[in-house]
Amino acid sequence: MHQLIDRAAIAACWPGITRHVRRTPVLDAGRVGAADVWLKLEQLQHAGSFKTRGAFANLTMREVPKAGVAAASGGNHGAAVAYAAQQLGVPAKIFVPQISSPAKVERIRSYGADLVVGGAVYADALAASEASAVESGALRVHAFDQRETLLGAGTLGLEVEEQVERFDTIIAAVGGGGLLGGIAAALGGRVRVVGVEPEGCPTLHNALQAGRPVDAPVGGIAADSLGARRVGELMFPIAQAHVAQVVLVSDDDIRAAQRQLWASYRIVAEPGGAAAFAAVASGRYAARAGERVVVVVSGANTTAVQFDP
Repeated sequence: MHQLIDRAAIAACWPGITRHVRRTPVLDAGRVGAADVWLKLEQLQHAGSFKTRGAFANLTMREVPKAGVAAASGGNHGAAVAYAAQQLGVPAKIFVPQISSPAKVERIRSYGADLVVGGAVYADALAASEASAVESGALRVHAFDQRETLLGAGTLGLEVEEQVERFDTIIAAVGGGGLLGGIAAALGGRVRVVGVEPEGCPTLHNALQAGRPVDAPVGGIAADSLGARRVGELMFPIAQAHVAQVVLVSDDDIRAAQRQLWASYRIVAEPGGAAAFAAVASGRYAARAGERVVVVVSGANTTAVQFDP
């Protein structure tokens, strides 16, 4: 099935979303540990995360009914779908769990979507979203287990190839696996692809050990963005074929990475957005001396930075 989500399909998807998404910059971050690191600043994307790529891929490649779209999200996907729907003049109903951060809830509301907050974790929001879509006839836009979502995310990989002349490894965080699956489909076999998960949400780690997607715990500071209970069925065979390693990081590693991103580069990242950098900065990803590593900073929808009025 993963052949339907490959480099050629991602390249074909890219022109259709180019005018809707930002070409986010890459920062030469210098030496971090043993590695030479470049940061792909996808937190600067419209709606604050990489999810906007998959949202526009869904809304431009699929037929949207008059009822519009329905999506469940920890927050970032919901914001992305709401933004894309606003830009394209499509009704959107977004479901998020109670753990969704206030920054993400407010961002979804700011795009004019019909927002429903309920349930403890993402899986609860997904169930409510599915039921609503059946009743209303809205197009379901899955956060990670949808071909177009993966194709859109994969355009990030192609973009990095144009921006960094040569790199050995690309590292990205994993929730349901849409970002890593898209990147692996785009770049697998050309560079080393590494996933990073919080210890509290070891979704892909557990699936690879089991040989199939299985339920995993959902907890920790990054659960609102990386708290899928089970990795996507579509990305799993891609991961088996093209993901070299999955690294687990602690909440303390993530907090330290957030602080370092701000202190060293003045980059604000939410916990999930900083997880990939945490793997390198903490040494949990053991880079070879001089290894050229691209790290995806995937989102910045956080209230961690406050300014006086």
